[in-house]
Amino acid sequence: MSNESIKSSKRVLEPYDRVSEVLFGLIMVLTFTGSLSIAEAGRDDIRTMLIGALGCNLAWGIIDGVLYLMGCLAEKGKGLVTLRAVRKADDPRKAQRLIAGALPPLVSSILKPEELEAMRQRLKDLPEPPERARLGNAEWLGALGVFLLVFLSTFPVVIPFMFVKNAMPALRLSNAIAIAMLFVTGYAFGRITGHRPWVVGIAMVVLGTILVGITMALGG
Repeated sequence: MSNESIKSSKRVLEPYDRVSEVLFGLIMVLTFTGSLSIAEAGRDDIRTMLIGALGCNLAWGIIDGVLYLMGCLAEKGKGLVTLRAVRKADDPRKAQRLIAGALPPLVSSILKPEELEAMRQRLKDLPEPPERARLGNAEWLGALGVFLLVFLSTFPVVIPFMFVKNAMPALRLSNAIAIAMLFVTGYAFGRITGHRPWVVGIAMVVLGTILVGITMALGG
């Protein structure tokens, strides 16, 4: 049995993952743009802010990508452990409980014992699994996606500071873009979770503002 046969049920990046990574990147960059003193800011101050914002999101994009890979490896490893336990169990009922425990609660709650037994038999008939979990192309692609979402979410917010010489209108435009992006992430989150997208979009703007304020207050 190849390592690719033990796969996560997730897509490369779930919609929720995409929304949360963009939100994370937005909050990080807003802590930099929000700390800029417009009354005293010169071109050197803006340049320092831009370098800091880009560098911070670059670093956090890499960190988030590594954490994503670790999570994928842990999930695959857990699947292998469960598979081996099911195959080695002498008591069919114990094996069925292991299978039910590995499934989402809603799914396991509606499965009959004979259905769990059929799953157990199919798992027993599988070829021998690999000794240890390994990362595949999908996981590396997902990690790249996480990195790009965190890092690239910086650019729309900082672009006004690159092309508008006056700090005040640049900040206003930057804030407008940030608010729009927060609303879009909230709207998308609302659609994912089955809530009213417009309401969640507005709530995300408020929540994002609060999170940025907390991050700045704590020295982030």
